[in-house]
Amino acid sequence: MKILRRINTLQGLTGFLIFFVILLPWFLVPIYFPKKHKWVGILNRIWAKGTLLFCFLGYRVICKTPLHNSRQYIFCPNHFSYLDIPTMGLTPVNAVFVGKNDMENIPFFGWMYRNLHITVDRSKLRSKYDTYVKSGMAIDEGKSLVIYPEGGIFSPYPPQLARFKDGPFRLAIEKQIPLVPVTIPRNWIILPPHEFLVRLGVVEVIFHEPIETRGMTMADKDRLKEQVFQIITNELTSHGNQSSNT
Repeated sequence: MKILRRINTLQGLTGFLIFFVILLPWFLVPIYFPKKHKWVGILNRIWAKGTLLFCFLGYRVICKTPLHNSRQYIFCPNHFSYLDIPTMGLTPVNAVFVGKNDMENIPFFGWMYRNLHITVDRSKLRSKYDTYVKSGMAIDEGKSLVIYPEGGIFSPYPPQLARFKDGPFRLAIEKQIPLVPVTIPRNWIILPPHEFLVRLGVVEVIFHEPIETRGMTMADKDRLKEQVFQIITNELTSHGNQSSNT
């Protein structure tokens, strides 16, 4: 069984690289012409679907309410698996990622990722501050953002969430744009972070109703953070109950 999972994982990595090579010339467009930043989301969806296809993984995108490319959002998904990154590439609204700078170390890909997305070195206070400022500037430029509120894969007991960071909630209130809780219920089973071996399954991502922040102040930050935490926790619990009943 592990041999099949190794083959499947290798196929996924191969697909990841193949689609990177194919799409690289197109990714250069928003790098050299920043006003074309909407291309990033479009290309991310192509790349995500291609990578999942190579892994023989189905996918299901559920939007609790319609999301519109004419609006800006901050998407806040749970994060238990490395598979969450291509999964969030399926986001129906064009968006850029705010995440750890680990991917910058990958040859060629790291250069592209650094120039299209916003990276942070969480071990350095200055880097965290700069990332917050860059994220605010990206919103001012009309971009939507994907920010993992746990700050990385930190939960020792998925699907229990790790503690949320303040960043996305401060940003949503400061810029007065909607925040969208996102639940990714099964990726930690399909690709456990401690194994890095793919199991066959269906990747599911659930975009909950946007939470409007218009009129909120920083005094509302903790309440907003708790609201998002509970929405995602309830959805994860629901999926856990469904699994136990099947």
